Amino acid sequence: MAKLTKEAFVEALKEMTLLEIKELVDGLKEEFGIDPTAMAVAAAPAAAEAEEKTEFTVVLKNFGTNKIAVIKVAREITGLGLADAKGLVETPDAVIKENIKKEDAEKIKAQLEEAGATVELK
Repeated sequence: MAKLTKEAFVEALKEMTLLEIKELVDGLKEEFGIDPTAMAVAAAPAAAEAEEKTEFTVVLKNFGTNKIAVIKVAREITGLGLADAKGLVETPDAVIKENIKKEDAEKIKAQLEEAGATVELK
């Protein structure tokens, strides 16, 4: 049997219907003993590692209805002047604090939410 190049294989796939491609994939799974559930199980440890995050970033999504209160809290947290804090609060997806412990991030989030802001921890 002549060797099929990658380009020729891709071109052949372009000519196939979805049903034919599904049948091809099923045939490959059977021929090579591929178990899709084994791949899902192997991916699970990566998700567990993501949960062990130790540093967080506090992101201000929007200031809500009480902009002045949010600016005051932002000034306290960041140590910025009034104009800079106002500019920060008015910036979409503004980073308030980066690379801080979860406890500190939760505390800052609570302060900003109490002032009326929408906040996200990343």
